[in-house]
Amino acid sequence: MSAQIIDGKQISATRRAAIKDEVAAFTAEFGRKPGLATILIGEDAGSQVYVANKHKACEEAGMESFGFALSANVPSEEVEALIDRLNADDAVDGILCQLPVPKPLDGDALSQRVSADKDVDGLTEASAGRLALAAPGLRPCTPRGVMVMLDELGVDLTGKRAVVVGRSNLFGKPMAQMLLQANATVTIAHSRTADLPAVCREAEILIVAVGQPELVKGDWVAPGAVVIDVGMNRTDKLVGDVAFDEAKEVASAITPVPGGVGPMTIAMLLANTLDAARASEARRAG
Repeated sequence: MSAQIIDGKQISATRRAAIKDEVAAFTAEFGRKPGLATILIGEDAGSQVYVANKHKACEEAGMESFGFALSANVPSEEVEALIDRLNADDAVDGILCQLPVPKPLDGDALSQRVSADKDVDGLTEASAGRLALAAPGLRPCTPRGVMVMLDELGVDLTGKRAVVVGRSNLFGKPMAQMLLQANATVTIAHSRTADLPAVCREAEILIVAVGQPELVKGDWVAPGAVVIDVGMNRTDKLVGDVAFDEAKEVASAITPVPGGVGPMTIAMLLANTLDAARASEARRAG
């Protein structure tokens, strides 16, 4: 058996086309475009590319984008003042402070300053609380993207045993919460989990995000499992956290790296920005 390859590029393209139509309808109804503001601090080449891609995606979707590029030695107070201004700006629906930031700036503290209503990364404590309580709010982009992929695949999570390998605040924990809210039975595994291969073999849905190249081997995967590889590691080539060639012979469906989960993240950033804009207009009307 060879697994179905889950085409993240195609799913992302379909979602982005739908979002573009929804943005056009929003703009026609409210007389303004949804707006995303990015804050880029320093000269990190990777961050510059990421931010440029986000602005390009906004423009393609018909959204407004506001870019703020600050020097690496900018005082923390200046960044905080900018975030406060953006929090109060009705034209800005989403705020993204690109991480990492140069030292001695505290990237987590800056991210926490973003209003939860504009937290399109879903990283603030308030956003995490809303997710934990299943309250309305903005969800982290990559876990949200995984949920969309599973939905596109036609996976009914109710009663399914899901294993998330990785317990980061950025992905593992929110991923587990979203799966739980979809009625899956969820295990969070990590570096100190006893007999990790055996735990992985219990999974009908196996999601891996640990940042270790090809950690999960083919014999860690239960026959017929759906495998979502969130890892992205550069060795002599770009590889995930799952040994793809081995796992695809066992799984029923699997994401490749690259071209799997990665393209979903910006699509969900656009979706979050649109959701934030709709919520903003609802608050204004109410």
